Amino acid sequence: MHTIINDDALIKKGYKISTDQNLLDLEVIHNYLSNESYWSKGITKEKVQRSIENSMCFGVYKDGKQVGLARVVTDKAIFAYLCDVFILDEYRGNGLSKWLLQTILAHPDLQGLKRWTLATLDAHGLYKQFGFAPLSNPDRWMDIFTPIKND
Repeated sequence: MHTIINDDALIKKGYKISTDQNLLDLEVIHNYLSNESYWSKGITKEKVQRSIENSMCFGVYKDGKQVGLARVVTDKAIFAYLCDVFILDEYRGNGLSKWLLQTILAHPDLQGLKRWTLATLDAHGLYKQFGFAPLSNPDRWMDIFTPIKND
């Protein structure tokens, strides 16, 4: 994969990406997912916490404050599902989404996977830059979809 975003430029501006779950701010993550995202409206804090505990999380920080997140649900051998990708509104336009994806796809624990998947309503252009494309054989895929309910 070629470099799209220069890590050093963003690091010099006080940004950081980390997989350290101890740095994650559950309040920021829950607030965004429950109130601002289109995919997790109304999700409980308990479900967010459980999802974090059972995923590989990439937090995006500006001067120590969480400003973004992406979760990867993976077996680290064959499959990865990229989800809950967000950058808070006031930090958009700085290349953070691209940097986040570049960092995730380069992570040593996620190399050599057979398949990555994700679902998006409106960010196809972003993901296409990193090699994502519509399912090549959608007729082979099935799912069970259960909308989130307030628990």
